[in-house]
Amino acid sequence: MPSYRPNVALLLLDEQERLLICERIKVEGAWQFPQGGIDDGESAQEALLREVEEEIGLPPPSYEVIESRDGYRYLFPPEIRGTKGKRARFVGQEQTYFLCRLREGAPPIKLDQNPREFRNHRWIEPSRFNLDWLPAFKRPVYQNVLRDFFGVVLEPLS
Repeated sequence: MPSYRPNVALLLLDEQERLLICERIKVEGAWQFPQGGIDDGESAQEALLREVEEEIGLPPPSYEVIESRDGYRYLFPPEIRGTKGKRARFVGQEQTYFLCRLREGAPPIKLDQNPREFRNHRWIEPSRFNLDWLPAFKRPVYQNVLRDFFGVVLEPLS
């Protein structure tokens, strides 16, 4: 039976209902939601709190969880499946998405974490997300997430 890596992802809204997206440090133009793996013995919510602080520098009191949904899956493409690290043990990822709201007085997003994962961030309307910012294997999950959480229907441009 194929094994999926358990993972959490953040949908963070600001006071203007804009959504946080972050640009990968190693791939210019690759924008995504902050996300990361669930460690052994950790709940999805515990992983969310840890990953958000590790990736974008926001401590847990800076935002509130509004809702979560799970069961979003994607397969790693054949050319990267079975290579080093997480991809050697898993065929893909199964994600739990958390919709969160930034609290008033929250500190600014801080990307200079160690290790640094993102080069830039911005806030956009959910309908402005461009699926072409993602590798093809992740696009169906993002389509489903944006539809399920925001009622936004997106199609890739390319």
